[in-house]
Amino acid sequence: QVQLVESGGGLVQPGGSLRLSCAASGFTVSSVAMSWYRLAPGKERELVASISKSGGSTNYADSMQGRFTISRDNTKNTVYLQMNSLKPGDTAVYYCHPVQRLWGRDYWGQGTQVTVSS
Repeated sequence: QVQLVESGGGLVQPGGSLRLSCAASGFTVSSVAMSWYRLAPGKERELVASISKSGGSTNYADSMQGRFTISRDNTKNTVYLQMNSLKPGDTAVYYCHPVQRLWGRDYWGQGTQVTVSS
């Protein structure tokens, strides 16, 4: 059974940092490309970052480039999102997501809330 469990969110002041984790089970994160999305109130779901199956290629949304880093630990079957220089506009629920369907299904975790506020 595929499960994705995000954690690491919280309340942080502008300029602060957080590291989000996505612990996967039921599949290996190194077998697929993985991504992070976010959903803010009143906005559409937005792709934040992705990492290739090999781990050798990463991509970021323009507004996150240089501030966020996606990575993966195959030994822990976990994907991370390091977020630095956080802004109030980064406030959202963050979700990890396999880029392709697994066994014909689209999987999402429960998300982790990130709130950037002074």
